[in-house]
Amino acid sequence: MSDVSPDSANLAATPSGTPRLRTAAVIPAAGRGVRLGPGAPKALRALGGTPMLVHAVRAMAASRAVSVVVVVAPPDGATEVRNLLDQYPLPERTDLLVVPGGETRQESVRRGLEALPEAIDVVLVHDAARPLVPADTVDSVIAAVRDGAPAVVPALPLADTVKQVEPRTGEQAGEPEPVVGTPERARLRAVQTPQGFDRATLVKAHETVALQGDGATDDAGMVEQLGAPVVVVPGHEEAFKVTRPLDLVLAEAVLARRRATDGYV
Repeated sequence: MSDVSPDSANLAATPSGTPRLRTAAVIPAAGRGVRLGPGAPKALRALGGTPMLVHAVRAMAASRAVSVVVVVAPPDGATEVRNLLDQYPLPERTDLLVVPGGETRQESVRRGLEALPEAIDVVLVHDAARPLVPADTVDSVIAAVRDGAPAVVPALPLADTVKQVEPRTGEQAGEPEPVVGTPERARLRAVQTPQGFDRATLVKAHETVALQGDGATDDAGMVEQLGAPVVVVPGHEEAFKVTRPLDLVLAEAVLARRRATDGYV
């Protein structure tokens, strides 16, 4: 994996003469993923014998539009993560940076943004825990940003009916929760990543939206707070998030099918 350098393929003009927008992907991977149980940070858990983070980095690099991938590592683990990723070379067209993250996801994404080369115009933010997102989904997000959308999220229609409830907390935790509404399912979407942004818009969101509690977990939501439009493009069922042990079982099955039919490594 090379250090960051100009990528002539990504800087070339389009057939219309308009300069091609360069794209980078930021992957926050500083969390521990407690819902997968004790052990290594979630991003470093093995999937098919390879760390999930490596699969996520490869998924971003599989798009020919992505010229830089920035991995935001645990604050004290940047060297370890860099050494790990160096064992899995990326295509020559894709450069890699590893930077230490912050205490929250919001802080980590901001640090990833600060590490981007100046020439980058389009930024993807991708969950390391979504290791199997197809390249076509990545490309559709990038295309929508390049077409003028300041913020783009891939998403899927909901299969289940959703209920709004009055949460039970404190001493009432675990008791039945009263239903207070049933949102219209046709108007709801389950959001995935990578989320794509015009760089200036995302930077402004991180400069404007204050860090509260554990910080924002959805960058598109931060852009919404600016009053900027956010649009949805079709997501993919294989772009699911590996959060619980059952998700890991499903991811192993998807990976095994890909290896058997597509030659995926």
